[in-house]
Amino acid sequence: MTASWLAGEIAVIGLGKSGRAALDVLRELGAQPDGYDRKLPTTGDRADGIFIGSDSEQVKRIRERHYDLAILSPGVPPHSPVWKQLRDKGVPVWGEVELAWRVQQHLEKNIDWLTVTGTNGKTTTVSLLGSMLAAADKKYGVVGNVGTPIINVVAHDDVDVLAVELSSFQLETTMSVEPLAAVCLNVDSDHLDWHGSADAYARAKARVYENTRIAAVYDASEPSIEKMVAEADVIEGARAIGYTLGIPPIAHLGIVDNHFVDRAFISHRHRQALALATVDDMMSYAGAHPSVALVKDTLAAMTLARAYGVEADAIAEGMRQFTPAAHRRHILGAVADMVWIDDSKATNTHAAAASLAGFPPRSVIWVAGGDAKGQDFHSLVQTIEPVLRGVVVIGADPTPIVKALSARAPDVPFVVVDGHDDFMYSVVNEAVALSRPGDTVVLAPACASWDQFENYGQRGTAFAEAVDRLRQAWMGGGDA
Repeated sequence: MTASWLAGEIAVIGLGKSGRAALDVLRELGAQPDGYDRKLPTTGDRADGIFIGSDSEQVKRIRERHYDLAILSPGVPPHSPVWKQLRDKGVPVWGEVELAWRVQQHLEKNIDWLTVTGTNGKTTTVSLLGSMLAAADKKYGVVGNVGTPIINVVAHDDVDVLAVELSSFQLETTMSVEPLAAVCLNVDSDHLDWHGSADAYARAKARVYENTRIAAVYDASEPSIEKMVAEADVIEGARAIGYTLGIPPIAHLGIVDNHFVDRAFISHRHRQALALATVDDMMSYAGAHPSVALVKDTLAAMTLARAYGVEADAIAEGMRQFTPAAHRRHILGAVADMVWIDDSKATNTHAAAASLAGFPPRSVIWVAGGDAKGQDFHSLVQTIEPVLRGVVVIGADPTPIVKALSARAPDVPFVVVDGHDDFMYSVVNEAVALSRPGDTVVLAPACASWDQFENYGQRGTAFAEAVDRLRQAWMGGGDA
């Protein structure tokens, strides 16, 4: 039987990867949606029901049509003229995430969703969760904001469980998804231009817990996240499950004597705990000094995995086999008697603080700077000052970082590297000059990359290539 919403007039607005996937699956299911975008997609053309035009042109056409449903790209903010026109006409608005869930119900597929959101750490957590599911020999997918449209997997793949990364943009248009387990890792002010306020951003993040069936997972050290769980409208029987860096109380996961342990998903949790893995199992992706943020992401991933029923040995094996996504605290190796880490994805102060937490005192050379996005760095510098040996400052305008260092870390030496053609190689050489054997160099810029690069990935790649050149030079195979 065709779902009633499939029989109506549907507009798909924004034809990026997820929008195009939504358009294609809707057509496969017999609908005849119209597509809208500001520019022609790489696939498809005007003849196949795609309208190309400016916001005002799209608004005019939508005003003239009678749509029963609109599927909006995450790139279309609530304050946009197109969204306002849809609201004025009373057209229901879904995102690709909501559509994927509705399609799953229409196709009568029983796929469990394990959903993850947060300002930082989402991709690492869902990818690590995927590694645990793989080690448990589950039929799984890692989807969502991580890059693979959920709707493609739901419609076409044979899977039993999904590790789903959700951005605040995606959650804004999600209402009926029923995750088996869900977590919000953290919330720091971000994307305020899209949401309009910090409160609206936090409310969007909190939607991840709505309709949770088994476990609403939270960081026990974050009262604001615990409050989200307490206020969520979950399915009857769902439990609040916390995780902590210390000894866990009942209904929590935590750490005891270098072991990750579970006191939430075992029958005798009132008097004992189950050992799941050791902190040493993180070595392949965390190095000798795991950041607090990475330990918490690991706890979040294993809590979701346990909610799905993954056994301890698979969790440990998944950790040992895990390779983090590029530019997310990726260990580049040991060069010039130091460990080098690419965390170019740390594009705000919250992410940079998390990246530098957990190192020994005076052991880090911090590579920082870029497009500051109006952020103030004084609080960040004060927080991380104890671990800093030195700082290499990059960016078209280094002033915001330099001012914060001068005010809050006056005894920490720093060097400013200007943006000459080969400046990243200068960065790694300046880092060597500031260091002592055994130190760690961390690219965690706390800034966006757009002032000097196309994106954070290009920045991280440039850093990694410079480190590789340094390796060759120290081995006698290149210029010093």
